[in-house]
Amino acid sequence: MTSKYVNDISTNRRIDSRIRSSLIYSMVDGAFSAAMIGFGESFLVAYGLFLKATTFQIGLLSSLPQALGSLLQVFSNWLIRGLASRKRLVVSAALLQGLMFIPIILVFFFGQFRIWYLILLVSLYWAFGMILSPAWNSWMGDLVVEGRRGDYFGKRSKISGATTFAALLIAGDLLHLYDGSGINRQYVGFVVIFILALMSRMASVLYLSKKYEPPYAIPREAEFGFLEFLKQARYRNYGLFVLYLGLMNFSVFVSAPFFTPYMLQDLQMSYLNFTVITAAAIIAKVLSLSVWGRAVDRFGAKRVLSLTGALMPLVPLLWLASSNILWLIIIQVYSGFVWGGFEISSFNFIFDTTSPQKRTTCVAYYNLINGLALISGAMLGSTIVRLNDVFFSKYLLVFLLSGLLRFGASLIFLPKLKEVRMVETIGYSRLFLKVVTSMPTEGLMYGLIPFIKRDRDE
Repeated sequence: MTSKYVNDISTNRRIDSRIRSSLIYSMVDGAFSAAMIGFGESFLVAYGLFLKATTFQIGLLSSLPQALGSLLQVFSNWLIRGLASRKRLVVSAALLQGLMFIPIILVFFFGQFRIWYLILLVSLYWAFGMILSPAWNSWMGDLVVEGRRGDYFGKRSKISGATTFAALLIAGDLLHLYDGSGINRQYVGFVVIFILALMSRMASVLYLSKKYEPPYAIPREAEFGFLEFLKQARYRNYGLFVLYLGLMNFSVFVSAPFFTPYMLQDLQMSYLNFTVITAAAIIAKVLSLSVWGRAVDRFGAKRVLSLTGALMPLVPLLWLASSNILWLIIIQVYSGFVWGGFEISSFNFIFDTTSPQKRTTCVAYYNLINGLALISGAMLGSTIVRLNDVFFSKYLLVFLLSGLLRFGASLIFLPKLKEVRMVETIGYSRLFLKVVTSMPTEGLMYGLIPFIKRDRDE
């Protein structure tokens, strides 16, 4: 055995060890990043309402920051080249995102224009958080092998969801504790939870910095213009998928910014009830993610995407039936279950339909379209809310329209998408029943103990 061969084996073993460690670090990073969402991001709209934002301003606060963050992702390849590393971009952007909670806390003292300053600062928060997305997707695509992505990202998302749930409950309890005793005391509650969000993101940055980055270069031939992408979109599997998600996210954001003001203003919920209802969706997602992830690996991302895309339109429509808190919790459980499958199948469909060389550009263009969809959907919803006098609540009409638009998006695009991997076949009703019946056992056991070994060949 030659020394070169021995050295190659030794090098490969070291790399494999670093990849295994990196996948664990990514789980921990995901947990702390999720804690930031539970403590901070989940309450940014509530903070805007506390600062007396108007309906129009709430629409902007809920959509403009994400839209701008999405648009900036077209510069991801340029930034990766400039920093000569995906890891440097991800770590730097995550650090800056966490630090944005400091001026967000201080915006309380910015006078009559503080809502506009808040929108600007939250836009920077989302810009830093989203500009790292294409680089992170490309990086993780090199670390996780095909055929295990659904399982791995299902576990990671489940840990993240559980952490978000715990952080959300703690944050809601803190806000409830400081509620009702004057504006300054309520402000202290927001300061506490935003500081916890900042600390969580700093811990996330620490574990991101520990991860191994495989060698990576962006070949010039892998880059293509946005207009070229749009021209070819309707002829390509990934292009149709991006158009579908763009239309779906437009439909979602017609109503998404207005669930929080509906609960806190129209229904006059306490922060505690608001937190419980919000948390119901998170825990349902947590319990379903590992089951959905295994279904993606076994039956294909397209099959799961089609099923959950067909179930998605019901989510906003169910809000029309009643404002009873128990009913809203049931809706949120259904919503979390559906969104868990939709998100993990969408995430894996990106990996399945893009090459490693083109993935960063493809993800950036997807997010560009997604950003335009978010802002246009939210602006349409905001306009309807301002002009609506049909229902007892001005928000219910946008819930109805959102459901109808979601149905149209799925009806148009889902039949056109194709599975690209060799997978087992299964009917939609059987897949639905399989996931539902697996949740009480697999969702609890393998979700809450994510590293447990099990037979993958059921």
